[in-house]
Amino acid sequence: MKDRTFRQDHLLGIEHLSVDDIETILETAEAFIEVSSRDVKKVPALKGKTVVNLFFENSTRTRSSFEIAAKRLSADLINFNSSVSSLKKGETLKDTVLTLEAMNPHIIVIRHSASGAPHYLTTFARSSIVNAGDGFHEHPTQALLDALTIRQRLKTLRGLKVAIVGDILHSRVALSNILLHQKLGNEIALVGPPSLVPVEFEKLGATVYYDIRRGVKNADVVMMLRVQAERGARNYFPSIREYRNLFAIDRPIFALAARRAILMHPGPINRDVEIETSMADSDQSVILQQVTNGIAVRMAVLYLLKGEIHEALN
Repeated sequence: MKDRTFRQDHLLGIEHLSVDDIETILETAEAFIEVSSRDVKKVPALKGKTVVNLFFENSTRTRSSFEIAAKRLSADLINFNSSVSSLKKGETLKDTVLTLEAMNPHIIVIRHSASGAPHYLTTFARSSIVNAGDGFHEHPTQALLDALTIRQRLKTLRGLKVAIVGDILHSRVALSNILLHQKLGNEIALVGPPSLVPVEFEKLGATVYYDIRRGVKNADVVMMLRVQAERGARNYFPSIREYRNLFAIDRPIFALAARRAILMHPGPINRDVEIETSMADSDQSVILQQVTNGIAVRMAVLYLLKGEIHEALN
């Protein structure tokens, strides 16, 4: 692995990363993919370091992949369960984090329903903070693993048209991907009903479409998003049936994309709502590859924040 400079103390969002930072994370992740293919999937890069998983929202993919990433780097891991913590007794987020910091962790990975929660922790915490999703704001490691998957399949991250389809309004995945592809100079198409894709998103350098056929035409990447019912998204359109008829991806619509196009989804998938089942399981789908790459990207992030270069791949 190359000795690369990474000047970040935290990973709070794509907004704060340079193109060089993004490239460094992806190249480091590529090296860790090889580690994950070994019989013994461990390296001592974070031996003696402690990682805290501080998740205040339900998560399967993100939490599990951060946990696996920390263990494969030989870190000590603390999984914090907010449902049985002193938060239920009225303890504040700050006091919870200060209590955890008394155990001298090196990295805190936080997922929280409040936008800006990871940034708030940096105002008093000594640990490096990693944003695993904050409210409607950002989900940087998802955008990074998406980028790694795109580069693996299309052999480039530039000169692309990226169509993001669905509940853009409530999606931190969408915002992080918009910021990443804007930094890389790619064309960004946002597709969905007007209530879920406000025209204001064009200020981020994207083009808004309310017709999925126009939005995905000639796209190299079609990224579908889940309708986030838990955030009230179903109040933004008349019915799931209408949404499916207008904005689901099926074979005829996907055929409008570029010949080499790939189909992505951050999960969990609502089959036959945003994606027809046959498309989700097709050769064009890279959804499971995204899950695999999530471990490598999160290994790269933890390693670049606190790892020892000479021990990374031994």
